[in-house]
Amino acid sequence: MDRPKLEVADIFRRYGEAYRQQHDGSLSTAQRRVMTAIEVCRTAALGGHLERCDCCNYERPCYSSCRDRHCPKCQSLARAAWVEKRTSEVLQTHYFHVVFSVPEQIASITYQNKEVVYDILFRATSETLSTIAADPKHLGAEIGFFAVLHSWGQNLLFHPHLHCVVPGGGISPDGTQWISCRPRFFLPVRVLSRLFRRLFLKYLQEAFDSGKLRFFSSLTSLQDPQAFSRHLDPVRNLKWVVYAKPPFAGPQQVVDYVGRYTHRVAISNHRIVDIEDGHVKFNWRDYRDNNQQKTMTLSAEEFIRRFLLHVLPSGFHRIRYYGFLGNRHRKEKLEQCRQLLGMAPPSESSSVTATPEDYRDRYERLTGHSLRECPICHRGRMITIQVLPEGCSSPAIKDTS
Repeated sequence: MDRPKLEVADIFRRYGEAYRQQHDGSLSTAQRRVMTAIEVCRTAALGGHLERCDCCNYERPCYSSCRDRHCPKCQSLARAAWVEKRTSEVLQTHYFHVVFSVPEQIASITYQNKEVVYDILFRATSETLSTIAADPKHLGAEIGFFAVLHSWGQNLLFHPHLHCVVPGGGISPDGTQWISCRPRFFLPVRVLSRLFRRLFLKYLQEAFDSGKLRFFSSLTSLQDPQAFSRHLDPVRNLKWVVYAKPPFAGPQQVVDYVGRYTHRVAISNHRIVDIEDGHVKFNWRDYRDNNQQKTMTLSAEEFIRRFLLHVLPSGFHRIRYYGFLGNRHRKEKLEQCRQLLGMAPPSESSSVTATPEDYRDRYERLTGHSLRECPICHRGRMITIQVLPEGCSSPAIKDTS
């Protein structure tokens, strides 16, 4: 894919300072940190090195990345490394993709209490899947899965939901057999939806009763227990959205698909169409209109506001593992699953090296794309000739990083 001409960083560099001044009292420390990281990513502010082609003598500065998980430019290597680790864990069975969403009334509470309510979302989702799968009326097995938190829709509005990737079966209670679900049916979504709703509201009420929830601005009235209860009344009998997508075509598709999903940010640079006169245009898909691709125009201020809606709490884990994929017993449980499925043990990774690997070598090994090939002559290799310290002024060379 060609390098995008416009980036989220360009928007922040042009309009970020004005946004900070206008919203000084409402920006969190995490949001400020993300803005700064994206603004300075791959610029002279972070330092780097100067490279020269050993064939045509073309030179370029290569500046360091911010490595912030919200930065659209910093996910390729992290995504590839994650996929490499997960590839050996894929089982020879069909896989399902299940999505858990919360109603709009819950989303507003979530935004003001991200860490608490995101944890509730993970807990309610994992207990729902594990409980229904363990029920002999449905599957009667211990399943394993991982869940990825996304908080955005295509229009960048706040829409918290979990994407769960689940093998189509599990370990029998006595551990002696692999119990498969039907090829195109995992678990009944209506049953999942009802239990998910009950568990989520139960844990949300417990968080409120223990004083863990905080309310500001338009939600200040919810500090009153009766007002909080009335706010939730409309969702107690709603059908909460639990959506089971069609099963994956095969194990390799699982690896490729989840690799794109796990390290996705709110918007990729490739979706940005134009930045002009204080406005931003970007492409989006309208799922309510037959998945049509459209172009949306927002003021730069509104674009930045929507982007910052999705900044995660510091240290928050947005990918979590459960059941036989849980971190504590993953190795032993996966070996048991392979034996029950008649799979050969995974081969030892040849990529483990005794010495630390240069990031460019690691990137090429994981992605198949070389960062060392000269972009001009395509024959030479780019060789580092000078270290550029942080905050240095750029050499008289156009920044092509």
